[in-house]
Amino acid sequence: MSNVKSLKDCCEFQEGYVNPSQKDASYFGGNIKWLRASDLNGGHVYNTERTLSEKGYKSAGKSAKLFKKGTLAISKSGTIGALGILEDEMCGNRAVINISVDKNKADIKYVFYTLKYKKEELVSKAGGSIQKNLYVSALETLGLNHGRIDEQRRISRVLSALDNKIELNNRINAELEAMAKTLYDYWFVQFDFPDANGKPYKTSGGKMVYNQTLKREIPEGWSDKTLSQIANITMGQSPEGSSYNEEGVGTIFYQGSTDFGWLFPTTRQYTTAPSRMAKKGDILLSVRAPVGDMNIANTDCCIGRGLAALNSKTGSDGFLFYVMKYFKQIFDRRNSEGTTFGSITKNDLHSLTLAYPTPDLLKKYDEIVTDYNKMIFERSLENRELVSLRDWLLPMLMNGQVTVR
Repeated sequence: MSNVKSLKDCCEFQEGYVNPSQKDASYFGGNIKWLRASDLNGGHVYNTERTLSEKGYKSAGKSAKLFKKGTLAISKSGTIGALGILEDEMCGNRAVINISVDKNKADIKYVFYTLKYKKEELVSKAGGSIQKNLYVSALETLGLNHGRIDEQRRISRVLSALDNKIELNNRINAELEAMAKTLYDYWFVQFDFPDANGKPYKTSGGKMVYNQTLKREIPEGWSDKTLSQIANITMGQSPEGSSYNEEGVGTIFYQGSTDFGWLFPTTRQYTTAPSRMAKKGDILLSVRAPVGDMNIANTDCCIGRGLAALNSKTGSDGFLFYVMKYFKQIFDRRNSEGTTFGSITKNDLHSLTLAYPTPDLLKKYDEIVTDYNKMIFERSLENRELVSLRDWLLPMLMNGQVTVR
């Protein structure tokens, strides 16, 4: 059995280097996955937000090297200590370091959880006068609390079982949300909802009528509506800063999207002087950069100026949720075109327009999506409990308070 004491005894390190010029579009959009700090999700990394062409990859010259599948990656600047286990070959940019673990000397999952457990220690070791950077030298000297590989495996199996269940729930949720979004697109964007004969309406020759407000054709019987006509909208307002606390005194408070999770926000701050409130079940919408991010309020809460709260005036919250997902796509598209949305005003939000369906079709969509959302909510709530359990166990397993036989 190995008895390693620090990461340098069992790991090899490789710094990312590939940072192509953003001015040359031909460098991007190829088949090479380009790993950046923002891709490190604290779990398994299957894909990256951006990809490179062969030309973009080779622009780094001899410094261009691929990180291998089955290795770890950690962010070295910006948000220091973000982690990921790579499930494919990827090239890294300058903000990430690759860690290859010798499987005969240490358990990769144990090393992963050690990095998670000792994140604050790594941040404190970061150097640099202008921007803090995590150097390989700091990683090399990071101590391992358990030197024997059999001990490491017992610990990582317990934590991995929880993380695997969390990841499975997230993947199911992502599939359910994708199905609801696809259905919304077919029915309310492409107008191919089922007609009286069960065939796609527009494709089958359903009657379309030009709408002057929307400047396009919509199905006969549909109307145009603004967001304020279909939703109750509460714009956030920040309480006095002196009322904030993290000790649980007063009302739960979300200033903006900083605390957003996959579906529900994480409670961090409270206020003793709440101003604007959101109700349990409301859509929480980020109205400042990034505009359009969403979560669901899982309890009554106070919202700051970075958020708005929405709920349907007719009880069609499932439809409203995916209406806002559709608007988010529009914001993102404009951002990618260079028209950055730093914020959206109350008037702009209220006046967003959409093609509004007939009541029977709206009811049909809501019935389908309500079932999807119920399953998503249940798994998301389960994940909150699993994350809480994992984060409670992690320090006790690592420091020896709890042992695994």
